[in-house]
Amino acid sequence: MTNDNQITNTISLEKYGIKNAKVNYQLSPERLHDITIEKGQGVEASSGALAVNTGEFTGRSPKDRFIVEDAITKDKVWWGNINIPFNAAKFDALYDKVANYLSNKEIFVRDCYACADADYKLNIRVVNEYPWSNQFAYNMFLRPTADELKNFEPEWTVINAPGFKANPEVDGTRQHNFAILNFTKKIALIGGTGYTGEIKKGIFSALNFILPVYKNTLPMHCSANVGKEGDTAIFFGLSGTGKTTLSTDPSRSLIGDDEHGWTAENTVFNFEGGCYAKVINLSRDNEPEIYDAIKKGAILENVVLDEKGHVKFEDTSITQNTRVSYPINHIENIQIPSIGKKPKNIFFLTADAFGVLPPISKLTPSQAAYHFISGYTAKVAGTEAGVLEPTPNFSACFGAPFMPLHPTKYAEMLSKKMKDSGVNVWLVNTGWTGGPYGVGTRMKLKYTRAMINAVLNGDLGLYNYDDYHIHSVFGVAQPRECPGVPTSVLSPRSTWNDDEAYYTTAFKLTNAFRENFKKFESYASEEIRRGGPQRYAF
Repeated sequence: MTNDNQITNTISLEKYGIKNAKVNYQLSPERLHDITIEKGQGVEASSGALAVNTGEFTGRSPKDRFIVEDAITKDKVWWGNINIPFNAAKFDALYDKVANYLSNKEIFVRDCYACADADYKLNIRVVNEYPWSNQFAYNMFLRPTADELKNFEPEWTVINAPGFKANPEVDGTRQHNFAILNFTKKIALIGGTGYTGEIKKGIFSALNFILPVYKNTLPMHCSANVGKEGDTAIFFGLSGTGKTTLSTDPSRSLIGDDEHGWTAENTVFNFEGGCYAKVINLSRDNEPEIYDAIKKGAILENVVLDEKGHVKFEDTSITQNTRVSYPINHIENIQIPSIGKKPKNIFFLTADAFGVLPPISKLTPSQAAYHFISGYTAKVAGTEAGVLEPTPNFSACFGAPFMPLHPTKYAEMLSKKMKDSGVNVWLVNTGWTGGPYGVGTRMKLKYTRAMINAVLNGDLGLYNYDDYHIHSVFGVAQPRECPGVPTSVLSPRSTWNDDEAYYTTAFKLTNAFRENFKKFESYASEEIRRGGPQRYAF
């Protein structure tokens, strides 16, 4: 890791159209922390972490994410309401406006890179309007050494101007905020939003196109860790399903918590240099590694502090999406470098608010491909305006907003890698048991950890028909026993004590799966289609 205090050179932003700017290049996180406080843009929490408010936007805005339609993307991107096309001339005009807006301002610039495997390294220059946004880039991307910076040539550039607001009628945006990828010019242009997640997701969305198209590498929205014997485990899951929590394990070395590539050589590498974890209801008892990572150098987003500067983790008055970013070395047990060998187990995490999926089940290759394309979890009442009861939420490949190609492209790559490597795939329900949300209870974290550990330790073994029950609705194989977990918990039906209500709800969910999958049927193979629920409601 570089000592930023030793960086004394600076750079010009003239070639980016940003003129007469005061450029702060490669400042240390300590200095960025102090500048943020000096400017009144943040405060220091009792832990020493920097606490900021991202303003109007406390999360991503998927409907305002665009990709420039050009010769590179036109015939490859899966266009639609996820990958929204943007006119190239409109991009150029909007870029010029943003560059003019940033001219004559104090600007913060950082050179960094993505992808821990040197064969896949992507050099990045991040240009930020705010100091804390630049500190976020320090935390989340990989940090070059002083020697690497001497001849650093960025391949991609992120231009981040939260204070600039677009004019939709003139600029071609939907509203005043935007995040636009231009693959020809290799620029991620972000404006009108202070939410830092747009910075990292812009680059990772670009990698989700570059790696499969040009590098024969599967990009994955997942966390990963490695055991003492070198066995790599991968955790897919949408926000709130436990991806970061379950991969941060004191007995295993963390590779990364959000974005990885699976290479043709059967290795797994982290895209990032840090972690970006949700902190809602965070406690040291349940998640000690994440809790203890919140210290000087970390950035807390949209949390509420008490009068002594202590974080009120249960307070969601600003947002439910409270976050912390920190360099990965804030976690004690990490893999250095952030690369793992051939994966042995893959976990698909879902927070099933209907309470009908087994807490853990073994998937066949066709079922794994089907559930990967589906990317199911559920929204519960109160998480979004208008959500009054459990609602299915499907996000293809467990990360549709970041996947420029058609989901079946990624699923076919995953399916082939599974077969070639003999990896085991498990569906883990971290959601509700004993009934749906509002009736049942959330699956205890200690039970989920016990199930994960049983897989990693080999206690659940490979697929043996006599050791599993084939679920009569979903067709997945659920184990009859698991160390550390009551037998009754392993059968979702038995936790309900009402068979009719259970099956009615289960069929309701299978119908939602089938309805969602209709848009993929013409692209998916017969094998993948057979991986879904085969029984229909009467």
